[in-house]
Amino acid sequence: MSQSIKIKNALISVYYKDGLEPLVRLLAQQGVQLFSTGGTEQFIKDLNLPVTAVEDLTGYPSILGGRVKTLHPKVFGGILNRRGLAEDQEQIASYEIPEIDLVIVDLYPFEETLKAGGSEEDIIEKIDIGGISLIRAAAKNFNDVVILASKDDYSVLQEQLETQNGETTLEQRKAYAKKAFHTSSHYDAAIFNYFNNESPLPIFKQSITQAQTLRYGENPHQQGVFYGNLDEMFNKLNGKELSYNNLVDVDAAVALIDEFQEPTFAILKHTNACGVASRENIFDAWTTALACDPVSAFGGVLIANREIDLATATEINNLFFEVLIAPSYQPEAVELFRKKKNRVILERKEIELTKKQFKTLLNGVIEQDKDLSIEGPEQMVPVTEKKPTEQELQDLFFANKIVKHTKSNTIVFVRNNALLASGVGQTSRVDALKQAIVKAESFDFPLPGAVMASDAFFPFPDCVQIAAEAGITAVLQPGGSIKDADSINMANEMGISMLTTGVRHFKH
Repeated sequence: MSQSIKIKNALISVYYKDGLEPLVRLLAQQGVQLFSTGGTEQFIKDLNLPVTAVEDLTGYPSILGGRVKTLHPKVFGGILNRRGLAEDQEQIASYEIPEIDLVIVDLYPFEETLKAGGSEEDIIEKIDIGGISLIRAAAKNFNDVVILASKDDYSVLQEQLETQNGETTLEQRKAYAKKAFHTSSHYDAAIFNYFNNESPLPIFKQSITQAQTLRYGENPHQQGVFYGNLDEMFNKLNGKELSYNNLVDVDAAVALIDEFQEPTFAILKHTNACGVASRENIFDAWTTALACDPVSAFGGVLIANREIDLATATEINNLFFEVLIAPSYQPEAVELFRKKKNRVILERKEIELTKKQFKTLLNGVIEQDKDLSIEGPEQMVPVTEKKPTEQELQDLFFANKIVKHTKSNTIVFVRNNALLASGVGQTSRVDALKQAIVKAESFDFPLPGAVMASDAFFPFPDCVQIAAEAGITAVLQPGGSIKDADSINMANEMGISMLTTGVRHFKH
């Protein structure tokens, strides 16, 4: 098996030319013969460096509108021949095939064209054939060939060639091959997922090219990694790196706040809301949300859907919190928050989020559509003699948004577009209800006139009775129990209104 190999011939054919010039100049300086195609060939010529057209090597022009340029034995034989195998050497000598020791190639921008909303014709034309073949061939023959499939590696190879007299080691070539196969597999996954959008095959295939190692996972003894590009979604204006638990809470906060259009503030702890309020301005929304449960708000994740001004920032600054998210901040507000270096301040960007979610489970993965349904007054069906007031309808809509994003079993109390209390993650619905009542009482929130929402139906009438006795005047639930009539009769008996949506919002 060969070890250090000196580069004598290089094939260069790239879509993006930025960052390429210094490496090309070094190769020419070290006496490497350069082969190239199309725009890359012209780029090298413009540098006044010698270059041989691939067409001159193969004896065939680029055909079919550029679809076939490098697919030829004189190219792939030069890449795939095994330097230590006599039979291979005899054949390339017989057919006058030059050994190609370095391949620098990237791929047509398939994903970029897809994201930009290109036509089907444009997208299909951006499926690379020659480039992906060159990558796989060079990577397969890493014993003898260097493959660069990313411009991020140009400067790395340049430094190696400068310090190693134009040679590369086997270890280095194998490392480049690993990166190259990552490039090719990610590219193929993107193409497959594009074709699998319609009448999808039951195949799970995901590829994410960026990763961030976290301080630890859910607990300090667990390792954690985030796969994705947070910079596409947030500008971090201050603070330490987000932890695993921070990211889980931030995800829950973003999902919740996106339910609201009016100025709204939400405070979350362990993915559950402990304060939510909508008001005419973000200052009032903050003070009302905080009043819901100032104890649980300590160390929480805060999110707003309006700009944070200095007045609001001054009030927020009195609370210890982990993360604050908003679409924008007044400069004076950012300056104030930066006085405490560890607090994470995120400015959210506009980005389209995936409509799917998945997680590992047992010996596989489960995937589902995100719960993007939310039922407003138009979808709420009154089922009792008493009908809700207009304000109760608004509050039930508000409560339904919160209950959808709270761990099951859950009960939510709301009055005047503000969360009063909730019972979360309980093993029985009646326990969730009792927890919410105790929570409201602990902060002296009177429940008469408040409304209640449940994430799932009532299997028994006890919840309705207990809620009514506590002062709840209107109840929202999906319905669907074989004993719905018992709960409806209890609501009628207690003189409160009940509405059903027909849509359950479990969250596990």
